[in-house]
Amino acid sequence: MYPQLHHLIGGRVISSMPSLDVINPFDHRVLGQLPVASQEELAEAVRSAREAASAWSSMPAFARAAMLRRAAALVRERSAKLARAMVLESGKPLAEATAELEAAAECLDWSGEEARRPEGYMMSGRQPGARFTVASQPIGVVAAFSPWNFPAVTFVKKIAPALAAGCTVVAKPAEETPATAIGIAECLSAAGLPAGALNVVFGDPSMISTYLIDHPGVAKVSFTGSTAVGRKLAAAAGANLKMATLELGGHAPVIVAADCDPTQAAGLSAAAKFRNAGQNCTAPTRFFVARRIYDAFASAFAVAADAIPLGNGLDPNTRMGPLIHARRCDAIAALVDDAVSGGARLVAGGARLRSESNLFAPTVLADVPARARAMTEEPFGPLALIAPFDDLDDAIEQANATRYGLTGYGLTANPGVAERIASSLRVGMVGINSFALAFPEAPFGGVGESGYSREGGPDSLSTYRTTKFVHLAGFGL
Repeated sequence: MYPQLHHLIGGRVISSMPSLDVINPFDHRVLGQLPVASQEELAEAVRSAREAASAWSSMPAFARAAMLRRAAALVRERSAKLARAMVLESGKPLAEATAELEAAAECLDWSGEEARRPEGYMMSGRQPGARFTVASQPIGVVAAFSPWNFPAVTFVKKIAPALAAGCTVVAKPAEETPATAIGIAECLSAAGLPAGALNVVFGDPSMISTYLIDHPGVAKVSFTGSTAVGRKLAAAAGANLKMATLELGGHAPVIVAADCDPTQAAGLSAAAKFRNAGQNCTAPTRFFVARRIYDAFASAFAVAADAIPLGNGLDPNTRMGPLIHARRCDAIAALVDDAVSGGARLVAGGARLRSESNLFAPTVLADVPARARAMTEEPFGPLALIAPFDDLDDAIEQANATRYGLTGYGLTANPGVAERIASSLRVGMVGINSFALAFPEAPFGGVGESGYSREGGPDSLSTYRTTKFVHLAGFGL
């Protein structure tokens, strides 16, 4: 039921030793053995990517586009098998895994379509017969690092635009969720991607990132993960004068205006908060609620949290699965204890359910003081924090009181209030009456310590291209 794990280097399947255990977070069962890449294998992956670069980048854009669309079709065709493997290694409910694979297929389709729109332009020069040409060219080999929380879509959001732009890739997906990335890479190979255009390796994250970023054959770094790791990778990329795209942590505020129906707003909020067990950098976490509806909202949120069925992601009744690591359970419990000791009220959840599983009850805290650690540290788990406000300006100030700037949300029926929230939150993305922000056709990314550059949207291929200016002065020398 769980596939054999391997590297993919130069089109070859490689299963090296030593290996790491891949653990099912629901029951702590060992699913498989993941090979650990050596420096020699990493060198071979970069060499393969460089050797494939010339043929891949010179391939007609329409041919690259067709290949990516074929890969998207194969992801959809193999979705049931891929989703089951994702559930086993990530713990998320099967319905969420299936939806994520569809999102990954949409990203492949979008990048394929964008590949057919080459960038560049031409204009007249300053002398008769002269012209200026601005051409867009692939930047080269890309080192792509993707996380475990959305192992399909974050992987594809890096490799699809890079491949569409004519780059080749050495990817290091998360060691916790390798089968998902391997399965998608196999779809790309089956769709006709040339050997070496995409190489997939696993192992020691620190060693691999250091090796790839320092390698002179790697031109760009793309990373999704924690701010702490992103800071180190940004420093390494800067030291090597390499372009970087960083999509880092978040601690999303939600401003719930007084005109909201508190029960409806709480139901919408709880569904978004506890998706993927709250292990989502865009997850709504800090809820600032108008005092007039505060008690009703907090009560309804607690009821919604308590009603969420927890369990094995393969069970169709499960709506929230386990956290990825036991240490995440410990981290959430510590944040809860700190907040409660500071005056917060525990109104739902608050504890790990059993030691042999990483299930942690959907947790809601009310009256959370601003000094609580959870108000400034990203929980990255099923923890919702609720606090009242009396003045919208005060709510906006509290919402902006973190170093993160990825996403923010507002719930209101008032267009004026919606505009104030959208324009005042210091974030890269805002949702008003919606918690959906990740679309292949829209830019995704943050400001501040949530990173820089963007993935997705009409400019998604631009970050994998470089610009060349040519001044042609004519031939009558």
